[in-house]
Amino acid sequence: MSILEKFEIFLKDNYIECKSFHPYFEEALNYMLRSGGKHFRAQLLLGVVEELNPSYFDNALRVALALEMIHTYSLIHDDLPIMDNADLRRGNVTTHKKFDEVTALLVGDALNTRAFYEITQANLDSDIKLKCIESLSFSAGCNGMVLGQAIDCFFEDKKLDIEEITFIHNNKTGALIASSLQMGAIISKLSDKKVKEIYDIGIKLGLAFQIQDDIIDATNTQEEAGKPTNNDKSKNSFTNLIGVEKSIKIKNQLIEEISKDIQSSEPQLVKMIENLTKKYLKG
Repeated sequence: MSILEKFEIFLKDNYIECKSFHPYFEEALNYMLRSGGKHFRAQLLLGVVEELNPSYFDNALRVALALEMIHTYSLIHDDLPIMDNADLRRGNVTTHKKFDEVTALLVGDALNTRAFYEITQANLDSDIKLKCIESLSFSAGCNGMVLGQAIDCFFEDKKLDIEEITFIHNNKTGALIASSLQMGAIISKLSDKKVKEIYDIGIKLGLAFQIQDDIIDATNTQEEAGKPTNNDKSKNSFTNLIGVEKSIKIKNQLIEEISKDIQSSEPQLVKMIENLTKKYLKG
């Protein structure tokens, strides 16, 4: 059974209960979390543990679930009318369209906070859980994902240069992907030096992942992508600034650098990273 299949079973078995007399809040809370998706970040975290300390794999599943909750909350908020006003996500109607905007906003808030509760419930040593909470809260907040989103939204329709766009992507997408690898390394009990090296590699991987997302937006149909495409013309993206062909070249250069960096830092992870990049970042 693959890592992805194991995580999907765990996700299915851990429906979030939120009993009340609200007619649909519990349903809404689970709706987008369980609507598919790549689970790329969860696969990264679990892939590191599987390769470096497989006896901890089952114990790491709850941390991977927390990571997926943070990512899903960010998508729900990103889709709201005040941001991207999207109708489709993961091939399904977005949360605010299926339910309502207030519910979508509150579901995002709930998933954000629930994520850290999930980590506290993981069957791991307290110092490992604390380090995972530190990594995830730092990378998802004002030093990472939220900062990137804030800059991205503020500078819509204002042309930025390649360094500024890279800064946005490194925060908006890269930080959470870097935290995925970092938490896997923490759970695997690597040294602080190795954990830092793996985080830095994750920033590069996140940049490559976002460039690929920009390429998909520019070249795929809505049906192929499972979300609206050709929708980022007002946004600062690699494809808008330098075009699809040059964006593909930069992405492929990053993938080569990542492979070399992993080989140098933690060779046991090379095959896992290469398999995921081949699956999600090629083309």
